[in-house]
Amino acid sequence: MADGNTTSYQASDITVLEGLEPVRRRPGMYIGSTGPSGLHHLIWEVVDNAVDEAMAGYCTRIDVVLLKDGGCRVVDNGRGIPVEPHPNDPDGRSAAEIVLTTLHAGGKFGGSGYKMSGGLHGVGISVVNALSDRLVLEIDRDGNHHVLEFKNGGEPVGSLRVTGPAPRGRTGTTVTFWPDPAIFEDVDFRAQTVTERLQVMAFLNKGLEIRFSDQRPGHESSAVFRYNGGIVDYVKHLNAARESLFRKVAFFDQREADQEVEVALQWNTGFHESIHSFANGISTTEGGMHEEGFKKALTNVINRYARARNLLKEKDENLLGEDIREGLTAIISVRLRDPQFEGQTKAKLGNVPIRSLVERTTNEKLAEWLEENPREANQAVQKAMLAARARVAARQARDLTRRKSALDGAGLPGKLVDCSSRNPRECELFIVEGNSAGGSAKDARDPRTQAVLPIRGKILNVERARIDKMLKNAEIQALVAAIGAGIAEDFDVTKIRYHKVILLADADVDGSHIRTLLLTFFFRQMKPLVEGGFVYVAQPPLYSTLVGKEKIYLKDDAAKDSFLAEHPDHKADFQRLKGLGEMDFHELRDTTIDPAKRSLLQITVEQAALADEVCAVLMGEDVDLRRQFIQANAKDVRFLDI
Repeated sequence: MADGNTTSYQASDITVLEGLEPVRRRPGMYIGSTGPSGLHHLIWEVVDNAVDEAMAGYCTRIDVVLLKDGGCRVVDNGRGIPVEPHPNDPDGRSAAEIVLTTLHAGGKFGGSGYKMSGGLHGVGISVVNALSDRLVLEIDRDGNHHVLEFKNGGEPVGSLRVTGPAPRGRTGTTVTFWPDPAIFEDVDFRAQTVTERLQVMAFLNKGLEIRFSDQRPGHESSAVFRYNGGIVDYVKHLNAARESLFRKVAFFDQREADQEVEVALQWNTGFHESIHSFANGISTTEGGMHEEGFKKALTNVINRYARARNLLKEKDENLLGEDIREGLTAIISVRLRDPQFEGQTKAKLGNVPIRSLVERTTNEKLAEWLEENPREANQAVQKAMLAARARVAARQARDLTRRKSALDGAGLPGKLVDCSSRNPRECELFIVEGNSAGGSAKDARDPRTQAVLPIRGKILNVERARIDKMLKNAEIQALVAAIGAGIAEDFDVTKIRYHKVILLADADVDGSHIRTLLLTFFFRQMKPLVEGGFVYVAQPPLYSTLVGKEKIYLKDDAAKDSFLAEHPDHKADFQRLKGLGEMDFHELRDTTIDPAKRSLLQITVEQAALADEVCAVLMGEDVDLRRQFIQANAKDVRFLDI
């Protein structure tokens, strides 16, 4: 029903966004977010263009430089963006300017510029321009060095001009940009994020050299990535932290007119599959047709081989895909002329023909590899058969757990000291090590909202154990029962009994190991608990000392050093609180349990994933690998106190 205040809705009210304005209005539609992932997406877009030149056979080296003033420079030695006036532009602008200022303009929609490429929407480099405070484009082509500058989100400063001859006759494109601080929450690039992505690109493009340099004060570093083994080297790199089932890496490929596939795979002695798929160099984190084709063919090939060699008897059921993929590390890299991704972030590949190519190639080539490598093939089948038996045992254990829960009511473990509230939003569960610490925590807690579950010693390292063994472990049974939401694929985060699950371990090395094992368990078997932000680490003090008559608590050695620097005349001794059991309940309440005084660390998925990797590497036998891992992840593992 209309009234006098009805807003106008006429033809004149329809807004037409011109040029790059849509990107600045809605940046999330083009780069996912304006947080760290979106910021780094700018680098990926420029690098992907350079990689497209490499895939086309025209580029052998890419340089990525994080500049002192916060900018980023990407240099390639490809052909260089075309510089001549575009034939269909009424203003006679250069093709380079059109590419930088017009959405859906590029060399990937038709013609012979690119047979296969990662960028298909034609919005990549123009989006970078739109979201930059300033961008400088340099092109070496036809013997000349061309320059065009943009400012204020993509406004050209003049037109493309020749500033002199191309240095030493080189060809290629240089893009230097400074992200717009008015768009992004933070414009500080993270070197590790950049190098990890660049390393993957080097793995996927055999022989391509990618150089990284960080020139920012206090962050100076450099790295060179080049892998003549391509994705075979990638599999070796991923499995380096784990014990391989055998030394060989299976590799096979197939090429057709408009599409091609490369696959490399190797099993390790672990229990988790690690399949990484890519389409035209773009990571398809949600899989797609190429992954479907690979998984289906892998299952068929292994079952056929097992039956042909009588490893699977006639009465035996076929191995399931999950059995065969246990401990598998695989890279699936496809290239195709017209990739159909779901959304601009390109997380899932939808081309049906590529599924047929990958499935057909895996059926043929993997079968040949198994025949040529019978020792390795037999080891892979035996591992899958063990996984199948473990799967059956795990199902029986889960069924038994469900029956016990049904018979015992809530099915809560006897050592759980529960709280009286039944509102999960206000309830907290403290997981503590040892009965003495559990007793102190019980006395220190608020019995209405805080529950305590003592566990004995270091729990099972789930990185190195199958779920059937896990479900027989008394400490894990207690954890699962207390949290009350199931485990693995049965886990239902809506049924959790506490919205804060707090790991309360000693402030020493043993405590850090216990925290790491628990985080790995939650990451592997209750991941939604971590994703929902329900997992916390308590930070009990390691030292106490007296200042006058007041007792001061210090979290760790760094806090102790800082205290001494601020109090150089301090004479009182420091008491090292080796274990929570040595603290009386007053101390524990005042430093660790009381919500008004304590310090909690909310665990992210990335931190839990790091704990999982720590369990794989630091608890292994390879001393050199442990040292290298700690050096590479020193800042990130600090929260684990390892």
